[in-house]
Amino acid sequence: MSAIFRAILPAMLAERRRRLRLLLCAMLAAILYLPALGRPALWEPDEGRYAEIAREMVLAHDYVTPRDNWVRYFEKPPLVYWAEAFSIRLLGANEFAVRLPAALSSVAEVTVTAALGEAMFGAAVGLAAAMVLALSPLVFGFARFATLDPTLALFITAALGAFWAAARPPGFESAASRRWFLLSATLVAAGTLTKGPVALVLTGAIGLAWLLTERRAREILRMPWLGAIAIYGAIVAPWFVLAARRNPEFLRFFFIHEHVERYLENTEHGWGPYFFVVVTIAGMWPWIYFVPMGVRELMRARTGGHDAAAPEQRPEAQGALAFMLWWFGIILIFFSIPRAKLGSYILPALAPLAIVAGCALCRLPRLGVSGLRRLFGTLALFNLAATAAVAIARIYFASHAEAMLLADALAAMAMLTAASLACLAIVWRGRCVAAATGALALGVVMALGVMVKTRTDAQPLGSYRELARAIAPYLRPGCRLASYRHFVQSLPFYTGHREALVDYRGELAPFGLGPDARASFIATDADLAQLWHGPACAVLVVNRNDLPHVRALLGSAATVVGCEGKKLALYNRAISEPAGALPCTPDIHP
Repeated sequence: MSAIFRAILPAMLAERRRRLRLLLCAMLAAILYLPALGRPALWEPDEGRYAEIAREMVLAHDYVTPRDNWVRYFEKPPLVYWAEAFSIRLLGANEFAVRLPAALSSVAEVTVTAALGEAMFGAAVGLAAAMVLALSPLVFGFARFATLDPTLALFITAALGAFWAAARPPGFESAASRRWFLLSATLVAAGTLTKGPVALVLTGAIGLAWLLTERRAREILRMPWLGAIAIYGAIVAPWFVLAARRNPEFLRFFFIHEHVERYLENTEHGWGPYFFVVVTIAGMWPWIYFVPMGVRELMRARTGGHDAAAPEQRPEAQGALAFMLWWFGIILIFFSIPRAKLGSYILPALAPLAIVAGCALCRLPRLGVSGLRRLFGTLALFNLAATAAVAIARIYFASHAEAMLLADALAAMAMLTAASLACLAIVWRGRCVAAATGALALGVVMALGVMVKTRTDAQPLGSYRELARAIAPYLRPGCRLASYRHFVQSLPFYTGHREALVDYRGELAPFGLGPDARASFIATDADLAQLWHGPACAVLVVNRNDLPHVRALLGSAATVVGCEGKKLALYNRAISEPAGALPCTPDIHP
């Protein structure tokens, strides 16, 4: 094995092989993210929401005004909706199509990270950084999840990479540096169309903070601002102008409510300031274990030397480290301030950590046998402790679903523990460090495979594809589909029917009073009862704990035709036997 690595590695690290290296990174990431991408059901609420918005764009041929359940929905810009709509037109309205943009964005981010790591510290670090990012559990999980954050992470990573290329000596003096800066502006504009001004705020703050701390403030005046502003405006402005002309209330809602009031006041998904520290450690385990070592080595940077095996000796190493620390730190602080937090928000901050970890991995051969033993021995102890903690939690959780998920987590941690012990055994005998790193990577791949199984096991907790299939035979033309005091986001996508929300508006409330939205709501229980006992057929989705109240409201004319997780479906017509309904527990039958 050592001989193979010694034979292949120098050829792969040659300058002329750069394109081949990047292609290899992209291919390996695609192999990780694309298989079985469409197998799990859409997860509530995010995947169902974004899938349905894209489907309605295709049906309405309206790519300016996003709609969710046929109600105008302006919480986010449309770039990812456009990508999902294009994918649906090519591949059909299915899970694979709506997840494909997130998966391809993650593949591209891995490739961009490889290129940036190589530009900063050499080819070996670029390859190691790509491996670290691609095999980080948080990146892997959201690469297979239809949401906006992987695409935002791609554009922020690429924009900051282009800014770094622009700022390298001789700074912003050369034509090449100006082109890189204009490319960065283009990518920031794409990020703005992905998730709003946050892309501009974050990239601008990171770039300016780094230049100021590097005592390069005068260079800010030499940046091609006019060209950058023109490019940014040309890309971003058309959709905002069209959306504002068609929807006069759009601008205030989007900029003030969504990006100021929600940031300062929203408590949805409320977590403390520690949240993203925990998410980052868990989401990059075990690779984040090597980050402190990478930081320590880069802080010892010396001028001169270009040895790829010693990235800390490359020129500008300390400046690159400062750039990456600002990158991670500003994003971490920015998203930690509000109480509203989701784990995916931290995705744009992981690329710099992957590069620093890649520096540490490339430094491993110089530690010596005793240093490697301590390093991998400590990693094995951490993994053993985490495995024991998950095993104890597994014993004390009575819920079947939670116990099953903890069993999957235990299996994943056991694989990581076994991999770290294998690494320890390899270095203990003085074998090839690359083989030890490969063993750890293989263990992570196996653990990520368990994550794929966990997604399937978790479907009853937050997915309703089988419920939609059970009720589909009853949704004849003219039949109403309704949900009682909640919104199952994926039902319109799976059934093709608008979902009338009974006594509930939720996030659709800001534009739910317009005349075009009336069919998406049923105002009161009395209105529901009138519909239920009228001439048209109706299917009502309810939570199990609401069933007694709903039965008292609707009377005996409510037949259970399907159930999944905590929800079940009622039909207002008598039937001899449910067609395709899932087996329902006895306590919900009449």
